[in-house]
Amino acid sequence: MIKKVLIAEDQECANMSLQKALEELGITDIDYVYYCDDALASIQRSKHSNESYDLLITDLSFEEDGRLQKITGGKELIQAARQVQPDLRVLVFSASREAATIETLDKTLDADGYVRKARNDAKELKEAIDKISKNQRHFPRYIIDLVKQKNAHDFTRFDIAVISLLAQGTLQKDIPAHLQKSGIKPSGLSSVEKRLNLMKETFDFSKNEQLVAYCKDMGII
Repeated sequence: MIKKVLIAEDQECANMSLQKALEELGITDIDYVYYCDDALASIQRSKHSNESYDLLITDLSFEEDGRLQKITGGKELIQAARQVQPDLRVLVFSASREAATIETLDKTLDADGYVRKARNDAKELKEAIDKISKNQRHFPRYIIDLVKQKNAHDFTRFDIAVISLLAQGTLQKDIPAHLQKSGIKPSGLSSVEKRLNLMKETFDFSKNEQLVAYCKDMGII
């Protein structure tokens, strides 16, 4: 059961929305901070006083404002918090939709849930918190589908180099010269064309521009 919650969120409106969602679930023991360093300090104090938090809700991105911080992002906060309190449950509330980021939260950081800042996020927040309180995880179906789609193709160093060059505005016919300069093999134009065609076929794209846009959205490049 979740009784005590810490919110780490630097946007005041989002912070207030989170507090309201928690209160509507009957959770009133709520602390909130605007900086990751303050969040970790709160977790340490609560742990030492035997009044540990049941749940940490954190954003991933925190805007710099001139205040010096040791921990500047949500991923680092999750890792540091779990070192202090390994059993702390974590819900990420973020605008990010990159598949690579979500996969890291799921597989590497072992977050208990993720809710994207979007329409109807208050409703989903309540659903996520309710599930986490029952020792269940919450990763929406469309998020899981994004990760599966990303993993439909095993992007190699060669693939990423080619797509990155396209994203930088390099013409396809000029890519081999850039690959050769970087010592990346194969570097022939036929190899570049075959690999691009394979990737486009995998994701059902007809243009290189679609592939580049997709890889940007997924956090691949």
